[in-house]
Amino acid sequence: MAFFDPLFNLINDLTWGWALVPILVVFGGFFTIASGFIQFRFFRRMFGVLTGDDESSDPSKISAREALFVSVGGRVGGGNIAGVAVAISLGGPGAVFWMWMIALVGMCTSLIESSLAQLYKRTTPEGNYRGGPARTILYGLGVQYRWLAVVYAVCLIASFAFGFNAFQGNTVAGAALDSMEIPRMYTGIALAIFTGFIIYGGIHRIAKAADVIIPIMALSYIAMALIVIVLNITSLPAVIWDIVANALGFREAVAGGMGAALAQGLRRGLFSNEAGLGSAPNVAATAYVKHPVSQGIVQSLSVFIDTMIICSCTAFVILLSDVYQPGAESVDGVALTQQSLVDHVGAWSQYFLTFAILLFAFSSIMYNYYLGENALTFMTGNPMAVHVLRAAIVAIVFLGAVAPGATAVFAFSDPMMGILAVVNLMALMMLFPVALRIITDFRDQLKQGIARPVFDPAKFPDLDTDPSAWPDAPAAQAAPAGARPAPAE
Repeated sequence: MAFFDPLFNLINDLTWGWALVPILVVFGGFFTIASGFIQFRFFRRMFGVLTGDDESSDPSKISAREALFVSVGGRVGGGNIAGVAVAISLGGPGAVFWMWMIALVGMCTSLIESSLAQLYKRTTPEGNYRGGPARTILYGLGVQYRWLAVVYAVCLIASFAFGFNAFQGNTVAGAALDSMEIPRMYTGIALAIFTGFIIYGGIHRIAKAADVIIPIMALSYIAMALIVIVLNITSLPAVIWDIVANALGFREAVAGGMGAALAQGLRRGLFSNEAGLGSAPNVAATAYVKHPVSQGIVQSLSVFIDTMIICSCTAFVILLSDVYQPGAESVDGVALTQQSLVDHVGAWSQYFLTFAILLFAFSSIMYNYYLGENALTFMTGNPMAVHVLRAAIVAIVFLGAVAPGATAVFAFSDPMMGILAVVNLMALMMLFPVALRIITDFRDQLKQGIARPVFDPAKFPDLDTDPSAWPDAPAAQAAPAGARPAPAE
């Protein structure tokens, strides 16, 4: 690692250091304006997925709701507990305001990238769907960009499947050791067993597990935060004013003032909701939907849940407590969140937070594994490669859990994620006109009174789509029984 450190540090400086965060903000703003603020126009429609109105009657298909929960499980992680605390410690309460702002913009970016992933998804021989930025680049930009798709796939495996899974295993084991004195070895063994059971079932078992775990995880954490808010309801207006005043420079809470709040809020917000990184579209493409934009709208909701709801819960727990002292960095990260919760409701809450961290981390492990599997199947169709990846993930989770510290994985994970973000944003900008075409098609059908727009590949003959991925299209409905176009992959 010492040999590669200078290279990784250079990549990290060129991406996350100064260029990537402004680019993500500018691109997100551009997408928002050019699409006519689509994330706000379709905000009410986002919640329709929870009722199952856009699902297939085929139980073998991944539903839009299941894909939503898998992506929420991936977005929601340690960043929602420790990351928010770090942002407040370094940027003051104003950082929360800028986290909200970047989430509102990121909702559009997520809608665009997930819609494109759906548009270019492919049907597998088993009848499932696969897609994501690698396939979007290949089928959207053409075979001359295959090398760029491979770069994305390699970086996705290195950062999410390997690096971040080691860190998630370490986070769970550390929390269990600190709060319940469970040795890292025992936590590692249990985590490896559960991980193996879920991931060896493939995307269907991951989706079914997420459909159960994520609602429990999110609702229990939100309920705890609501208890804290109700107990401190008279202090809430002052806290909200502190957030706004510090964000806009009316009041300086930490060194750097508004600049520190802006930098920390944008950076931590982007790390938390992942909009523009291209990770969630890998999951978005697995869902059965009638139109690509339908899943884009769903994934926009995922960003809203991650930042506007879950991150806000953590922020209010911290800012309503007496533990947080502006400008003091003696207590930060998960310790700040934990001590703040204890200050509100008592020592028992540290066990609740450990449980929350366990669910957050385990849902991220499932999500990170699938991203790696999807990238690997793009590069090779050898089934043995998937089995090797699964065994490697189980081992990595165990090793990450038993290691005293796994933060070293960020030395290469962050630069790899920086590269894949740059690649994904390049592709999004080049394919944005295509995204606008399918958004227009979606809107036109709504104007015609069609409650659930249906995508028809025949209306877009110039696009390299897979007709078999759209069984509700008029051409597919008119096809003889049993007829099915061969998948393009």
